[in-house]
Order: sequence, then structure tokens, then C-alpha cells
Amino acid sequence: MIIESIVTSMAADGTINFAPMGVEWGEPSLVLKPFLETTTFRNVRETRVAVVNITDDVMLFARAAISSPEYPWVPATMVRGAVLEAACSWRELEVVTLDDTPPRSRIEARVLHHGFRREFIGFNRARFAVLEAAILATRTHLLPAEEIRAEYARLQVIVDKTAGPREREAMALLTEHVRAG
Repeated sequence: MIIESIVTSMAADGTINFAPMGVEWGEPSLVLKPFLETTTFRNVRETRVAVVNITDDVMLFARAAISSPEYPWVPATMVRGAVLEAACSWRELEVVTLDDTPPRSRIEARVLHHGFRREFIGFNRARFAVLEAAILATRTHLLPAEEIRAEYARLQVIVDKTAGPREREAMALLTEHVRAG
């Protein structure tokens, strides 16, 4: 099963990277599959650790999909890493195996520590729609523009019907990015 998360990784100089990523979920291990050219892959390859953050704030996914944002964070407990302040829960990981066969790596990681801050109440339809829009925004170089526009139009109807202010703002941010791209 793939769970959408914000993966945080730390460069050797202490710079934190926040990346939206679907993670293969399991206990006591998780699998990350970042593309080889990403900051996440480079950081995890060098440090051998990462933090998987579970959050219900879709704006975090939207911004991280289209830019390199910085978010408030606190130090992880067991690894040299960052836990999002907005995380409902998180898993601190240590790499067990790393396969860097192009185009995507496969990083199997052991959960060293998990934390819980608050209940994850789930996603309503608008949040799911924004999440899908964020994923599409990362695929503009892979999919035909007309296909992306059509999907955004379909997702916008869902957002219009069921969103709160945060979801509307996130969808508008992603729509503008895709239009400008």
C-alpha cells in the first residue's frame, strides 16, 4: 500500500529538504522510491536516514510539489533529521538497502522510532483532489498538457463542492503553477 507523506531528509550541511512522496507502507519497514536526480535521494544516500511525516494539511503537499519550501520542524528523536511541526505522526528511518538502478531508487528502511502528535482525521474529497493535483503537477514533463488540464478541470469541481479555505488556496496555487508551466 502506498501512503502519501512528506519525507524530510537532511544534507550533510544541515539543510532540510521537504518532499512529497508516496511511501510503500509496512511495519517495521518502509520503502522510499525517490528519483535518482532528486535532493531526497542524494541526502538519503549520504546520510542513510530520513523521516516520513504523515499530515492532513494538503497545502504542504501542494507547495512541496512545485517548489522547495521550508516548513517549521523539530529535531527527530533517533536520527539526524527533521519532524514537521504539522505532522500528525511520523516514522524515523534508517536505510537497510539502497538500490540505485535508474530511473528510481528503491530504499528499504527500518523504522527506528515513530511519534504521534495528533489524530489524523483523514481527507475529505477536496483534500484528495488537491493531493491528486499535486501529484499531477510533478508530472507535467511526463504527461500531455491537455490530459493535465482535463484532469484539473475535473478535480476543480470536487474542490468547489467540498473544500474549505486551505484546500481552495492549495488548489489555486497548483492550478496557477500548471498554467504557467
